[in-house]
Amino acid sequence: MEHSAGKNLLAAIEEYPKPAHRVMVQAVTEGDGYSRLKSAAVQCRQCLEPMCAAACISGGIVKHENSGIVRFNHDKCVGCWSCTMVCPFGAIVREKASHKAVKCDRCEGRNIPACIEACPTKALVLCEPDEFDAVYGEAEAAI
Repeated sequence: MEHSAGKNLLAAIEEYPKPAHRVMVQAVTEGDGYSRLKSAAVQCRQCLEPMCAAACISGGIVKHENSGIVRFNHDKCVGCWSCTMVCPFGAIVREKASHKAVKCDRCEGRNIPACIEACPTKALVLCEPDEFDAVYGEAEAAI
């Protein structure tokens, strides 16, 4: 909804073209594929050495030197989708309406990304990996 024209859930559903998903939820199975069904958010992982930026022929993907955030400039994208092919996480997707790539931009201009703020179960968090392990590692071991 954050990237929709009207910034309203009901309006976003009816928009054309529909806003592209920047965070996808994917089913993950463990073991025999049935006993431990989970889901995981797939979004840009802000890689230390982003292959998407190296593959971008137009210079539309760059890593900000100070923040370390991998930025995507939609206006520079030429729709070659090289970035989608090299992303190891599948976090960059093709936007059908514009024939360009899109990825999570961490809701530039917001302190907390919209997906995290809106998550009703608080399953999405914004933290460093060591912070995540400290908070959620014990809970995962108990499952």
